[in-house]
Amino acid sequence: MSLPSIIVTGASGFIGRFLLESLKEEFLIYGIARRSQARSGAPVHPNIKWYQVDIGDVAPLRAVFHRIRDKGGADTVIHLAAHYDFSGEEHPEYIRTNIDGHRNLLECCREAGIRNFVFSSSVAASRLPPRGEVLDETSAPDGDHIYARTKRIGEEMLEQYRHEFRSVIVRFAALFSGWCEYPPLFMFLNTWLSGAWNARVLGGRGETSIPFLHVRDAVFLLRRVIDRLPEFEQGEVLVASPDGATSHLELFRAATRAWYGKPRTPVFMPKLLCGPGMWVMDSAGKLTGERPFERPWMARYIDTQMTIDASRTRQRLGWEPRQRLSILTRMPFLIENLKTDPIEWNRRNRAALKQAEVRDNLRIYWLLVKHGEQIQAEFFDRIYGPEGQVRFPSYQHMDTEDHRWALQMLLRQVLHAIRTGDRAILAEYCRDIAERRYHEGFSADEVCGALQLLNQISLKVLRKDRETEGMFRQLREQITMPLRWGCDQAQDRFEQLEEGRVRRGEPRPMVRTD
Repeated sequence: MSLPSIIVTGASGFIGRFLLESLKEEFLIYGIARRSQARSGAPVHPNIKWYQVDIGDVAPLRAVFHRIRDKGGADTVIHLAAHYDFSGEEHPEYIRTNIDGHRNLLECCREAGIRNFVFSSSVAASRLPPRGEVLDETSAPDGDHIYARTKRIGEEMLEQYRHEFRSVIVRFAALFSGWCEYPPLFMFLNTWLSGAWNARVLGGRGETSIPFLHVRDAVFLLRRVIDRLPEFEQGEVLVASPDGATSHLELFRAATRAWYGKPRTPVFMPKLLCGPGMWVMDSAGKLTGERPFERPWMARYIDTQMTIDASRTRQRLGWEPRQRLSILTRMPFLIENLKTDPIEWNRRNRAALKQAEVRDNLRIYWLLVKHGEQIQAEFFDRIYGPEGQVRFPSYQHMDTEDHRWALQMLLRQVLHAIRTGDRAILAEYCRDIAERRYHEGFSADEVCGALQLLNQISLKVLRKDRETEGMFRQLREQITMPLRWGCDQAQDRFEQLEEGRVRRGEPRPMVRTD
């Protein structure tokens, strides 16, 4: 029997990787992500088809949906891709991914005949409730920070497609794993379990509270949503969260108890002093180039409580967060992972801490694909023109079709390096080409010169495209540096071969002219 198909955006993200692991035996999954499957640590399985594409770029995204359609299509999209950071700044990526990318995806779904669309939102999209009140499924996404505003716009967009497909909105609590992987908590633990001067300092009365949900319970909920999609009303809102909220004081006591054997006594910093203190530390960090995680904007949330009532969702789905996976129950296990494998702990959490960046590599990848034929044409004009006859004499005797094939293979390796960030295959290819050209009588200057010429032409062609405006640095990083490295590898291989020839007393290979 053929498996049901599903599309997952943000497949390389935190919850995306866990969801793929859960679905891979029962679904044919089309994973869409900015990062490569290997670099993100996403599961590899015959039922997972990976497409590395940025939803902010509509042309390549539409091309992916066309490929999926040609393979039989899919009924459901789980949209997990989004930008969120803790800088407090209105990063343009919020608009490009959360609004423009969301619109691109909705349009592709409309064209592809998608039936169900599950939209990942957050309880943080809503304004904090007054003390003593709660957020629930009926709460409006009316938060005033940039993330909340983009999520509100995203939910409003879904209404515009109500006649195209069924949409369901899932608002998640703060997600964590056995390795933490939630940046604020990671930074708190780094401080609380250290010998720093502020290791026992809590802002205000320590009552700042948010809900936490283990990522495995989040996946459990999504599985229930997928199983019951026909039952939901258009635009129905679900809340993926335990009831209540967990305070900084509770987290501090649980963490220090697990680390020291007994809870430490906190020192409470009055809220009125926290804002100025954060401003001073952040200003100093700007000067040194190492800004702290705590930013002045966070001071306004000290002692506020994001209390949740998700009873309607629990009743609707027959789902409930497991007590053994609650944040306070899991805290000793988090600390045990920190103690036993601090390298892995820091690797995972530093990766989660990185602010999402505009993935210029994918934009440049698709622009190279777009202008590939023009780049090849100009390359051959230069190689075989008057300039090339002087700079590249050996290439004048090379079979033209063989040369075209070799250039296409080189461009393919460059594209792979740009798309995945893995330059090892390109380097090895350049070493192999260098060895072949050496035995054919070419000089190292000719081979490296050809690589440099390809770089020059690529930069010139791409910079004429308006989409690369302001991207000169990124073009150099994504095109020039890989080709420069490839040139270095080719030069190194020429030197090795030449040294071996001299030791053996063999004649220098000559260029074939027949």
